[in-house]
Amino acid sequence: MHGDPAAVKPTPLIQTLADLVRINSVNAFYEGGPGEREVASYVRGFFEQRGIEAWEQEVLPNRPNVIARLPGRDPGRRVILEAHMDTVSTKGMTIPPWEPRIEDGRLYGRGACDTKAGLAAMMHAVAALKEDGFTPPCDVWLATVVDEEFSFRGVLRLRDGLSAAAAIVSEPTELRAVVATKGVVRWRIVVHGKAAHSARPHLGVNAITHMARVVLALDEDQPRLAAHAHPLLGPATCNVGLISGGVQVNFVPDQCAIQIDRRMLPGERTEEVLSHYQRLLDELAARVPGLQVEMEPPLLVDQALETDSDAGVVQVASRVLRDLGLNGAPCGVPFCCDASKLAAAGIPCLVFGPGSIDRAHGAVEYVELDQVEQALEFHQRFLRTFA
Repeated sequence: MHGDPAAVKPTPLIQTLADLVRINSVNAFYEGGPGEREVASYVRGFFEQRGIEAWEQEVLPNRPNVIARLPGRDPGRRVILEAHMDTVSTKGMTIPPWEPRIEDGRLYGRGACDTKAGLAAMMHAVAALKEDGFTPPCDVWLATVVDEEFSFRGVLRLRDGLSAAAAIVSEPTELRAVVATKGVVRWRIVVHGKAAHSARPHLGVNAITHMARVVLALDEDQPRLAAHAHPLLGPATCNVGLISGGVQVNFVPDQCAIQIDRRMLPGERTEEVLSHYQRLLDELAARVPGLQVEMEPPLLVDQALETDSDAGVVQVASRVLRDLGLNGAPCGVPFCCDASKLAAAGIPCLVFGPGSIDRAHGAVEYVELDQVEQALEFHQRFLRTFA
């Protein structure tokens, strides 16, 4: 581990975090990443070495979830701690991604913040209860899952037939109790034109020019979103993130496509969101001669999360945070994560973890070590008191 040679030896918690960061677990969708297999083996070994039951749940070939179980006094009630093992790609990073470095109270490396710090804190919280000989009020499951950074297949496999009294999902929230997250729907819009030689453009229909009108229409629709805000999440958003079109410069392009990322608020229905944009395109096509535009089926859909502030998981978490001298007020975040999938299965969910989402996926990713230690203390206290 790099850093000041005179630095104090890291605690077992921070050593585990460094071990996890040292493992390349880039999602297999990105740059041919190796996936989560090596992290899964590490996590399973961590618990088996401590006499804690652990098993694998196959999701994709050589990409399993790992579940550890600590029996509680009431086996009819279950609390789930959940964290994902995969990371995004290392493209654009300006630090070595797999060489954990401690400096100025921070640990640097890909996944340090999102979300191996939260995972390490959860692992050591469960291990500490076992070491202390403490039987928690409820059964405790720590579920480490695959594929959060691409299409959520790990948590979707986990929730099959699953029931629980509460779940805490690890994401970088700066130790805040998050009860609301935005949802997302992503899809493509394609404009069809007619190819021709660029020397005689009047013989063709320029798909890029027509797509420009589509993009402007989407932009002009933005104030409608800004007019309606959620008290914890703010307004919904719509972003055109990708565009492609044309074959070569001396062709009139016969096709142009964009991809849209639309962040949804609690209560918004995907079908209604997509219907609005279809009407927008239909109205535009009626005004623009020759415009042929179509919306393709969604590439990704994830509903928003909104957990009642009176739910037990929120009440206990807020009390524990206040006891630790931290902010216990429930809050919201604009990103989406695994929690909404567990909530859709009827499990009251909270999102919580060390670090800031502003560092996640960044060129320089790091997590504050004092927050990692506080997250460990939070999870221990939560598991000892949630009943």
